[in-house]
Amino acid sequence: MTAKYVIIIQCDLTHRRCSGFACTNAFYNRDGLFENYPDDTRYISFTCGGCCGKSIAAKLEQFSKKAYKKTNLEKNEVVVHLASCMITDNHHFDRCPHVDYIKSIIRKKGYETIVEGSYISAGASKKRAAKVYNSYE
Repeated sequence: MTAKYVIIIQCDLTHRRCSGFACTNAFYNRDGLFENYPDDTRYISFTCGGCCGKSIAAKLEQFSKKAYKKTNLEKNEVVVHLASCMITDNHHFDRCPHVDYIKSIIRKKGYETIVEGSYISAGASKKRAAKVYNSYE
């Protein structure tokens, strides 16, 4: 399966203080977890909508209807990335306690390809190695 679209879901609380630039930049530069996507893969990002992440259902539903209507995009052509701010301990917050629930919503809406992570800074990696941040690997 070649991804035609990547969705990055960012923590709503983190988004209040983070523009998402690092994740977007990593996607466009095809760094890290984005390195194997073709150049013509498109990208969109939005937040979980806030704890507990339940609004993901409505956002994905709206995305799938619009994307299919405009481009015939099928759900199996989409990869959903849970941003690193959601799945790791970092300087914003610890790992989202609702990650498993959010993943279940994503799957229920028909998106099977879920990737944990987006952009990981070198500094955060060093802090995880030094046990300053928790590691969930």
